[in-house]
Amino acid sequence: MKIAVHNLKGEVTGDVEVQDSVFDVPFREAVVHQAVVCLLANRRQGTAATKTRSEISGSTSKLYGQKGTGRARRGSVKSPLLRGGGIVFGPSPRSYRQRLPRKMKRLAFKCALSMKMREGGVWVVEDMPAERPRTKDIVALLDSAGQTGSTLIVTPESQPVLALSARNLKGTKVRPCTTLSTLDVMTADKLIDPVSALRKMETIWVREEDNDESA
Repeated sequence: MKIAVHNLKGEVTGDVEVQDSVFDVPFREAVVHQAVVCLLANRRQGTAATKTRSEISGSTSKLYGQKGTGRARRGSVKSPLLRGGGIVFGPSPRSYRQRLPRKMKRLAFKCALSMKMREGGVWVVEDMPAERPRTKDIVALLDSAGQTGSTLIVTPESQPVLALSARNLKGTKVRPCTTLSTLDVMTADKLIDPVSALRKMETIWVREEDNDESA
């Protein structure tokens, strides 16, 4: 498929041919959903904890006699029924980590990227202004792309200068294509990609497909 290429002023200067095996994959909702759930689960720390009645400090003696007081039967001050007592069925440290098969992870990413491409959520530019940190250049780029919400600027490799230029802009993130995830693509309203980033993604995903076939 062909995609229009723009300059920094938003003018169409040509087009670029991209591979359908990466940018035109049918959307698989179940696969994408599972990949997003896996990524969100792996972000959880799982450090929430409460103390049961056996873990809190306090006397274990019975507060008063079982009979003769006219009051309810009462155990120690550690009882969950009392203020400051143990917590029943509270959270304890655990791991929420999930594992997703490698082929499913790659398919989910391609599905998300292809959906953005079909919906017009990918804006391709010739090059990025990365000579010196300057927020004004990124604002001009976003205006040319018709920014309407959150924007993800994809680069072929790590570019600290570009990241510095965009870090003060709300809803704007910069990610190298080598660390891009399905969640990044799905949560961004628009992706801004230079042609070099598209070629780098094609190299990564097509090469991994060839490795799977040879294996």
